[in-house]
Amino acid sequence: MTETTMNLRGLKCPLPTLRVRKKLASLQAGDLIVAECTDPLTVIDIPNLLRQTGDVLEGKAEVEGVLTFRIRKK
Repeated sequence: MTETTMNLRGLKCPLPTLRVRKKLASLQAGDLIVAECTDPLTVIDIPNLLRQTGDVLEGKAEVEGVLTFRIRKK
């Protein structure tokens, strides 16, 4: 299992979600993505994406305007 950090800071909707979707497609089951975003719409978009893909949101945090999502590939 691997862990990949994606720096998606400064990107606006829909780019962060599209890049997470593309990365998920290239991962093996059990791999983890840590997506760091500054677009406030990702709070809605990332969970919606995961409902479509069936992957798991293991954690979400916001520190100083940076939203961090921990996503496990199913």
